[in-house]
Amino acid sequence: MSSNDPLEIALRELESLEQFSIAALVAASSPEALEAARIEYLGQKQGKLKAAQERLRTLDPAGKRVYGQRFNGVKQSLEAALSAARLRLERRAVAAGAIDVTLPGAIPRLGHRHPLTQTADELIDLFGRFGFSVARGPEVEDIHHNFDALNIPPSHPARDPLDNFFLSEGTMLRSQTSTVQIRVMEAQRPPVRVIAIGRVYRPDTVDATHSFMFHQIEGLMVDRGVTMAGLKTVLRLFARSYLGHDVKIRFRPSFFPFTEPSVEVDMLWHGGDRWVEMGGAGMVDPNVFRAVGYDPEEVTGFAFGLGIERLCMRRHGIDDIRLLYQNDIRFLEQF
Repeated sequence: MSSNDPLEIALRELESLEQFSIAALVAASSPEALEAARIEYLGQKQGKLKAAQERLRTLDPAGKRVYGQRFNGVKQSLEAALSAARLRLERRAVAAGAIDVTLPGAIPRLGHRHPLTQTADELIDLFGRFGFSVARGPEVEDIHHNFDALNIPPSHPARDPLDNFFLSEGTMLRSQTSTVQIRVMEAQRPPVRVIAIGRVYRPDTVDATHSFMFHQIEGLMVDRGVTMAGLKTVLRLFARSYLGHDVKIRFRPSFFPFTEPSVEVDMLWHGGDRWVEMGGAGMVDPNVFRAVGYDPEEVTGFAFGLGIERLCMRRHGIDDIRLLYQNDIRFLEQF
């Protein structure tokens, strides 16, 4: 093997790297110095051992086998030297009294659930006591479930591209959790009593009470003899259970393609000076039942959709929805 042989040159450089790197790890006198040496020689991106590994590309097959075996040995030697150096520094710290191993360990600071997650869990628990189970569906939805099956015709303004996030000709980010009620009814025969919780997307202008992404809870009850009176009773009981017995809500006549009759549900905001929409509700339209194979002559049902952010804001006295998404720890620690 000549002195100019690529394999011989590579092996000499590898021997030199092993000597210098082990010497640096042994000489490290502090955790900071040890970490600097680790990064210089064993760093995953620009460490010298990583650069040495690249030499494999320049060698022929026979040279790669020889060099690869030696490289693995050097790597193991450096990792062992690093472990030994860490143990040495830890023992030195204990001997100097920097670490009292007889004391309890420091308890790491734990985080907690976001106020919206807390609200969603509370709603699931509350409606569970009303007899509603939980259903979930995809956030990337097809046009059929988001519009067609909900009795929203192609000419309806709710399909306007300016009011939705379309991903392709046949898919979109769902604009409402009503899509889940369709999937539930497609898979289950009556009676049905479910709630669906999840994110929905609409290109709204962000302000104190609106966002382009928010959370909804959708409720659906289908059976024989389900009435509008039952819907109003469930929502009033919910409002009093979650927001307090002194909460005031009202029902205003409205129109939604998938319910008939339809109402909007408002709650009196903090201070009692204005009404804020809590969501929409109504009796399931017969066309929606037909789309999922239910007989509207046999069953009736009601559905409601409520904004989780607004419920959270009303419960905790928050006056701006943007606070829920700014990740300000000073705000989040209050919950």
